[in-house]
Amino acid sequence: MTKQIQFSHAQALPAIGQGTWYMGVDPAKRADEVRALQMGIDLGLRLIDTAEMYADGGAELVVGEAMAGRRDDVFLVSKVYPWNAGGQRAAAACEASLKRLKTDYLDLYLLHWRGEIPLEETVAVMETLKQQGKIRRWGVSNLDADDMQELLSIEGGGECATNQVLYHLASRGIEHDLLPWCQQHAIPVMAYCPLAQAGRLRNGLFNHPRLNELAAEKGVTMAQLLLAWVISHEGVMAIPKAGSTEHVRENAAALAVELSEDELAVMEKAFPAPGRKTPLDMV
Repeated sequence: MTKQIQFSHAQALPAIGQGTWYMGVDPAKRADEVRALQMGIDLGLRLIDTAEMYADGGAELVVGEAMAGRRDDVFLVSKVYPWNAGGQRAAAACEASLKRLKTDYLDLYLLHWRGEIPLEETVAVMETLKQQGKIRRWGVSNLDADDMQELLSIEGGGECATNQVLYHLASRGIEHDLLPWCQQHAIPVMAYCPLAQAGRLRNGLFNHPRLNELAAEKGVTMAQLLLAWVISHEGVMAIPKAGSTEHVRENAAALAVELSEDELAVMEKAFPAPGRKTPLDMV
């Protein structure tokens, strides 16, 4: 059975979605990017994650084109800059994203990272956008355990539907306190860069001899092995970049990869968790 994740009152979604970081940068790649996202939707990867930051809105334009005529098939996520996450700036930022995406609502709107605007103000404006029908639910990104605890102490903070953070086999710091906290509070975690796409550790992951041996034994690719590890954790969804149809097929097939306790142990021995509190990893 395909692992699924539930975002507050949303239909359950497959635990792998589609990321769009670095999309919309090169016009020559636009048609391929649109096709890749459309194939992902066809394969059931309904959640598409984007942000006003990505290519200065260019990624949202790509997503808007990919969704044309099939908005109801997509669970659409976008993110707001921290300096836009309050008052009229938030309303304007949300409207601009909706215009680029060619839709009248977002399924999920995230604070991209914490800035100087108080969380109280961000929560208030997110709830207003919900009441206006511009967004269905809201969440956060790149908030650590202390930030999340503070968020839940704020009136309306308990409406937070997710926390999107960097998480992959070679970056396991959230396992110390943030991941258990989110699991305890039934707040799904969205893992960005689950294949270390933008990180310095990618080569170490993909070139690791024992992991390559394990992937070969299972008849899967390294990417599929690593994605299967990420989504093996309770309440965790992976959102790898979906830049080509080949990668989208590979990502979707990872939903069917099962890892035994012994296989998980092999992987985690190769890249152990830090075992202590570490600063939240971000790229």
